[in-house]
Order: sequence, then structure tokens, then C-alpha cells
Amino acid sequence: MPGRQAMSHPEPLWLFDGVCNLCSGSVRAVLAIDRKGIMRFTPIQSDYGRALALAHGIDPDHPASFLYLDNGQALEKSAAILALLRRLGGPWSWLAAVVGVLPRAWLDAGYDWLAANRYRLMGKRSTCMVPTLAQRARFVLEPPAA
Repeated sequence: MPGRQAMSHPEPLWLFDGVCNLCSGSVRAVLAIDRKGIMRFTPIQSDYGRALALAHGIDPDHPASFLYLDNGQALEKSAAILALLRRLGGPWSWLAAVVGVLPRAWLDAGYDWLAANRYRLMGKRSTCMVPTLAQRARFVLEPPAA
């Protein structure tokens, strides 16, 4: 993403909409799947999440995509989903390989439709997802110390 500000962050890091039931459910699923505990998360509603979103051109008040930061790349939409699945290993990386053969325009069109309708389809919370005590270490709410 050319022209974006560089911000310090742990990798991999998933910036998600913490009041979206679909987004929060996806985070809970990845927490269960990622037994190695490598994935980190930050809700866009946190101060750090808002700063990351703005630094990468995402409106934190009306996010149209989540952001996945890994290997020095900031990815959105279907590219972010595929990279996240690959990072989780098999069988998820295999799913990414199969789905990844579809044209990116089709994948992003599907992503855009789901993102635009996520609250209507899955609902919205009034407050951000609260991780369990065991999950809290995987949530980044403040920028890492420089």
C-alpha cells in the first residue's frame, strides 16, 4: 500500500471490527484453530486499532475491510483472508490454495458484498468483543514500545 505511514506492530496482526458479530466470531474461530498462538489481534475500536486503520487508509468508523499485517505486508479483503489461512497451516492453507485460484476480482467482489452486509446478516454488538483471560495476551490494544 504505497503512501501509507509505517507503524510498529507485532506480526502477524489482525485488525478487526470488534462490534461485528461475523468479525468477532471469525477471531474466536482463529483463536481456537491457532494452537501455536502466533496470531495477534486488535479491534479497530481500540486507540491502537484506530491508529493502524488510519495509517493504512481504512475509515475506523466505517471499515469496509479488515487489515492483516504479516511479513512486512498490509493486506486487505481476499488477499488478507488468503494470507491468514496460509499462516494457519493445513488444512487451512490447503483451502487458501484451492480458493486462491479464483480471480481476485471475484473474490474481492464477494468480500465487498459480505462486508457491506455483515451487520444485517450477522448482527452487531453494542460493545467490543471481550477476550477471555487466557486469550488476552494475544490482543494488542496499545502500540508496541519503540
